[in-house]
Amino acid sequence: MTTTEKLRDYANAATSAGRSAGAATLRSGTALVDAVGRLVDEAVARVLLSDDRVTSAADGKLRLAGQTETEELADKVQRVVVLATPIVRLVARGARFTRLPWAMLASSSVSVAIAVRSGVREIQVLSSLVAYRIEQATGQPADPQLVEKVAVDLYLNPKRKPDLTDDRLRIVRLTRKWVLLGAFGRTTSKRADKALEAAGKLDGNDLDARWNVLRGGVVRRQA
Repeated sequence: MTTTEKLRDYANAATSAGRSAGAATLRSGTALVDAVGRLVDEAVARVLLSDDRVTSAADGKLRLAGQTETEELADKVQRVVVLATPIVRLVARGARFTRLPWAMLASSSVSVAIAVRSGVREIQVLSSLVAYRIEQATGQPADPQLVEKVAVDLYLNPKRKPDLTDDRLRIVRLTRKWVLLGAFGRTTSKRADKALEAAGKLDGNDLDARWNVLRGGVVRRQA
């Protein structure tokens, strides 16, 4: 059984084990997803306010290898960790009579914090490269919502072409990935590297054109 399959089985077991937590857990989960959404919004916005851009996949990997703390986002990261920790521990307690390695989950606070901090930095570096590809192609500033949409899509599935048939951000999936992988002490570095490689091949004009069609606008011409 592969690591992915094991994590999927663990996630399914965790979901079943945690059902008894009821409405309180549901409310906590909603608050957690909202907190992750706000964290990602601000993380990407801060990247786009800067003139500094990641210009290639190799450049992005180098920046991630020398990761620096995102102190300006510390309060929002902490908010996510505070909301995630009791949810994971509830699942852990419910999983004691399943095959889920609940002891690993019980020490969730530190591992989830590490996963969220690393994940935010990966999203920022990826967003910078996405913005660079669009701006180089169009000669105009990239739409922040387009950058965030493409970055999250690639981060979650680097092999799939970004879905611009809707403008929905897949924050629930992102939340689940950070919390689950963090609880198990797994990292997203390999997936982030693959996402950077995919971003480095993006056609900025194509993204911009499809986004404008989706949003009902007029496709912008190059300057």
